[in-house]
This record gives sequence, C-alpha cells and structure tokens, in this order.
Amino acid sequence: MKRVLPILIALGAAIWLTTYSVETAPAPKPVPPPVVQAEDPDAAFLELAIPFVGRWEGLRLEAYLDPVGIPTVCYGETKGVKLGDKYTKAECDAMFARELLAYRGGVHRALTAETLARRLPVTRDVAYSSLGYNIGIGAVSKSTAVKRLNAGDVPGGCDAITWWDKAGGKVLRGLTLRRGEEYDLCMVGVR
Repeated sequence: MKRVLPILIALGAAIWLTTYSVETAPAPKPVPPPVVQAEDPDAAFLELAIPFVGRWEGLRLEAYLDPVGIPTVCYGETKGVKLGDKYTKAECDAMFARELLAYRGGVHRALTAETLARRLPVTRDVAYSSLGYNIGIGAVSKSTAVKRLNAGDVPGGCDAITWWDKAGGKVLRGLTLRRGEEYDLCMVGVR
C-alpha cells in the first residue's frame, strides 16, 4: 500500500494537469519531431501545429469577451460566437485545425514552388504558419523572413522570424518567447 499511494497521487496530479490549462504561461518547449515528410502533410502539420500554436493562443471552452469586447472562444475564435457558447476541447481543436490550415494556405501562397518543394519540412511549415496566425497573412507574406526563405537563405529566414517580437513599438516578453520557439522549429535540420 505504501508503494501504491505515491503512484495514485502522481496519477491524480497528471490527470489534473492535463485537464486544466494554465492561461498565464506557456508550457515548456516541446521537442520537435524529426524532419520527415508524412503521407498526409495536413495531418502531420496539424499534429504539431495544434499543440504548438494552441499553447500560445490559449484555450477557453466557454465564450468570453476579449479585451476589445468581442465574444471569443476556444483558441481565439470569434466567427459566430456569442456569450454563453460552450465547446469541448475536441470541438475547439476542430475549429482551430480549420483556421490553421487556412492560415497555412495563405502563407503557402507567398512561397515559391522551390520553397514549397525543398525548404518546407513540417517543422518549418508550422513555424511560418504560427507567425502568420499571429501577425496576419499580409504581414508574413511581405516579411523578410519569407523573402529570405524564398531566396534559399533558410537560416536567415528563420532569424528574421525573431524580429516580430513587438507590439505598439515595444518588445513583449511573450512574443520574444514565441518567436524563439518558432525559430527553433524553423531551424530543425539546418544546424
């Protein structure tokens, strides 16, 4: 019994930690998967993108008013949301998957055929799509990060991702941390 009690306590703590999200701080850096091309690129992308981008966006299962008064739910979804709406994590993940794929498509339109074919493993795809989800497709499409990647300068493109760490002209710690993790994903297989 003495050996079983610590195991039960650890199991209970693990269940509690996976059930309740902490909205104030991102989780520790995930270890990126090896660079491999999957049979289903969308599935491979979403497997990494949902938890990666989701950690930075935060998950709320019940609709709330964002700082400017817009009803928001899940990972920042606002389309058709009204206060009182409630969703499961699975429903939020499905909504988020649709949005991430749409943003990924927008980022892909800014990339050359050569970049799409040779310079975009799933980890780099997630890094650039995360940046696009955060700053917008127009901004990422015109960015030095995309220009450098399209020119074949992968390390330079990854480095330029880190420049997007400001809001209102001020460096924000959360953005610096997010850009650092995007850089790490972008550089998988380069170092």
